[in-house]
This record gives sequence, C-alpha cells and structure tokens, in this order.
Amino acid sequence: MINAGRAGAVVALCLLAAVCEGIDLQAAGVAAAGIGAEFKPAPQQLGTFFSASTFGLLLGALLGGWLSDRHGRKSILVSSVVAFGVFSLFTAAAHDITQLTWARLFTGFGLGGAMPNLLALVTEESSERSRHANLTVVYAAMPIGGALVSLIAMMVPIDNWRLMFIAGGVLPLIVAPLMARYLPESAEFQAKRASAVLGASVPVNRWRQVMGEGRGLSSLLLWISFFLGLLILYLLLNWLPTLMIGRGMSPASAALAQIAFNAGGAVAAVGLGRFLGGPHRLPAVSITVIAMPLLVWMLARSQGQGADAVFIVLALGCAVLALQAFLNATAPTIYPVLARGFGVGVAVAMGRLGAVVGPKLGGVWKAAGLSTPQLLFKLLPIVILASVATLVLALASGRLMRGAGKCRNGNVKER
Repeated sequence: MINAGRAGAVVALCLLAAVCEGIDLQAAGVAAAGIGAEFKPAPQQLGTFFSASTFGLLLGALLGGWLSDRHGRKSILVSSVVAFGVFSLFTAAAHDITQLTWARLFTGFGLGGAMPNLLALVTEESSERSRHANLTVVYAAMPIGGALVSLIAMMVPIDNWRLMFIAGGVLPLIVAPLMARYLPESAEFQAKRASAVLGASVPVNRWRQVMGEGRGLSSLLLWISFFLGLLILYLLLNWLPTLMIGRGMSPASAALAQIAFNAGGAVAAVGLGRFLGGPHRLPAVSITVIAMPLLVWMLARSQGQGADAVFIVLALGCAVLALQAFLNATAPTIYPVLARGFGVGVAVAMGRLGAVVGPKLGGVWKAAGLSTPQLLFKLLPIVILASVATLVLALASGRLMRGAGKCRNGNVKER
C-alpha cells in the first residue's frame, strides 16, 4: 500500500533535483556567448565543450541505472546530485577551455546518473493511479530549470557567465543534504531485493529482462523514440535563437521565444500527465504526435517575427516536451523492478546519443547555407518519424502494461 505522505515527499524532493538538473543541462548553452568572448575558443573546441556534457550523460545514465539495481535508488541519486553540483562549480572556476571541457564531462556524468533514478524512484513510490502524473510533474521541472537559467542570462552581462554554473552548483548542493535526510529508499525495490536475496526471484540477465518476456518491441520503440525525440529537442534548444534571429527577430525576442518553448513545454508535460494513467492516454498522445510535425511545418511557413512566431514556438515547445514527458513516464513502467534502473538507463543513454546528433546536424545544415525555413523543412521528416515511433510505442506499451496489470490482479508473480 502506497503511503500518500511518503509519496508526496519523494515527488517534492525529486522535483527539486529535476529543477537543478534542468539548470545544469542548459547552463552551457546560455553561457556560450560569454565563454566565447573570454576564451575565444575555435569552433571545434566549443563543439567539444558542448558535446562533453552529453557524452558524460550517456555514460552516467548507463552506469547510474545499473548501479541503482544493485545498491538502491536513493544512494546513487544523491551521489549523482552531489557530483553534478560539485563539477558545475569546477566549471565556474575553470581558467581555459580545456578545464571547462573536462568539468562539463564530469558534470554530465552526474546528470546522467540522476535521471534513471529520479524516474525509477518516483515510479516505485507512486500509486498506480498517480504514477504517470507524478512522473510528468517531475520531468516538467527540468524545462522550468532551463527557463530559470535563461532568465538569469537575460539579467546579467555576458561576461558574468560563471554565474550560471555557480547557480547550477550551489542549488544541487543545498538539495542533496535534504534528499539524504528526508528521501526514503524505494520500498518496492527493497522488497524485491530482499526476495531476490532469498532466491525467490533472481533476474539472471538484465539484458534478458529488458528485451525478453514480450518487452523487445517496446524497448526498441522506446530507444528509437528517445533518440529521435532528443535529437529534435536539442537541435531546437541549441539553434532556435539563431533560427529566430535569422528570421529577423531581435536577440531579446529570440530569448523570449526560448523561454516560451521551455515554459510551454513544462505546462504541457504536466497537462499530459493527467491523461496518461486513464482511458484518454492514447488520444492525448495522438494529439501530441500529430501536433509536433504540424507545428514545425507552421514555423517553417511563418513569416512572422513577433507575437505570432513566439506563439508557434510556445506551442511547439508544448508538443516536443510533452512527447518527452510521455517517454519518461512510460520507460519505468515497461521494466520489472530489479531491472528498472538499467532499462531506463539504456533508454536515457539512447536519447543522449540523439542529443549529440541533433545540434551537430543543425550545424551541418547551417554550414551548408540553409535558411531557417529550409532547415525546418529538412527536420520535418525526422519529426514525422519520431511521431510515428512514439504512437506505435503508446500502443505496444499499453498492451504490455495491461498484461502486467492482469498478472497482478490474478496474483501471478511479477517477472
């Protein structure tokens, strides 16, 4: 039986950790102008700096998910939050682009370790009725963190870029002791782990747990959707201000569009979560995946430079980040408890590959001389493919979850 007060504490603390993660994830992008002005890195050096965090995220997600299935969610999550806080402060103290790059690599390692454990812990401490809503609320905190760091960037001169990383370091180090003191370990994980120790339910091979027992199709669709979804998201996060300025927007208006993208996405993610646990799950996901390519097409066709363009960007943020919320809410529900950290970690790592490819793809297209409409039309087939993969995942995972529910209701031992 889920304790509502305990579940509320888990969601609140994980939400704070997710805000901190959102700040750190976007700190490098909003600080880039100041870093460029101070250190004058070559384009390839700046590209390596951006990629370092994502590479660390990929490794951290794999290792953090695997370790949490062995040692528990709480200890790995708190350690990850401390790690990305400390290394964000190291980033703020860097004296050259090489030190910056190494600091971002280890910051990313901590960020990657946190994500699978946030999702697994919220899943295991939420009732079946509130699980999807809680997961999407926690995920929505990440774009809120991104919007906060964008606001900081708007209010300070570019030569104060270190402030972004100081904020990204201090806040996690305030939240981590609160988590260590008040965050409970997953009761479901502890129960399953105790059962495994007694020999009642030992997962022989985590890859078999992830790909076997009817999960293979859902896992493949999850990986494809994560990869394409984060490719789209990070291409837009990195290039949207440049694209909007290329359409004639002022830098201030482009920054406002970026904030609208994040804020709209946070609201949409929370709204979608209200439908994911009920009979309206498939219609809600269908609306999201249909809206995403339609809005990319509208943005490519739009000639506006003011409020109309900002509104389209806001709506696009709603669709893109709602899709991510669905993926993050679905991933932990696919896998059994003792393979959940690893399964979610692999999915997050696949997404991080997309996060590496997206900005680089945008750079290749811009270097080829594509205008903003041309680039968005180039992106459109990828967006359509992501939408199709996500819709098929919604169908496949729905059948898988219904089957798991019948097993529980029929008192069949969970696999």
